[in-house]
Amino acid sequence: MELATVGPGFAVDEDVAALGTSLKLLMSQLHQGQPILAAGAPLNQAGAAMIMIHGRGATADSILALTNEFAATEFAFLAPQAANGAWYPYRFLEPIERNEPWLSSALQVIDDLITHCIAAGLPAERILLLGFSQGACLTLEYAARHARRYGGIIGLSGGLIGPDDQPRDYAGSFAGTPIFLGCGNVDFHIPLDRVHAAAQVLRQLGGDVTERIYPGLDHTINQDEIGFVNGLLQAVTKNVA
Repeated sequence: MELATVGPGFAVDEDVAALGTSLKLLMSQLHQGQPILAAGAPLNQAGAAMIMIHGRGATADSILALTNEFAATEFAFLAPQAANGAWYPYRFLEPIERNEPWLSSALQVIDDLITHCIAAGLPAERILLLGFSQGACLTLEYAARHARRYGGIIGLSGGLIGPDDQPRDYAGSFAGTPIFLGCGNVDFHIPLDRVHAAAQVLRQLGGDVTERIYPGLDHTINQDEIGFVNGLLQAVTKNVA
């Protein structure tokens, strides 16, 4: 039997040396039509919203579990699910075109959710975006491409998408949006220089960026990060009143 694919290729989920030893089929479906989970206040009754983007191999349910750590009863929390558990097939450091069309589809998911929140009566100033790992990369890339005043942007273990020489001539302004970047200094997946580079770009776009690098922290979320996010939620809730 002979098979062919139009990206991402058979080597995306196994080593080249192991090809042909077992049957693996990867569906290249895009993200539109995937489930969107919700927690907290109903969107039509909420004073603010947070859109939460999970990492590679995770689920909307797993990132939504973070809401158990948040003290924000007025918030609606929305978590979209990536098709096949990944927003794009290759590392965030790869050329952007290599991760298309999945990347554009994933960015559209965030855009559609923001539009949905605004249609429900919430201005962008009361919408926060949070992502972890691949979800953080996606969140930061979306925010940079659509810079305006948000309630907050949180990138937990992530950086802007694309190689080091990717042009970063984004338009727009965050107008003082609080932006938090947290990452461990031994995170195997996220090079520290990419976190620093993202912080610089987001500051140039007018973001009020807080960058925290945690000694000895691997690819995970810690209590200090959760505490900072809680502070952002409380600040937005105060403005609602």
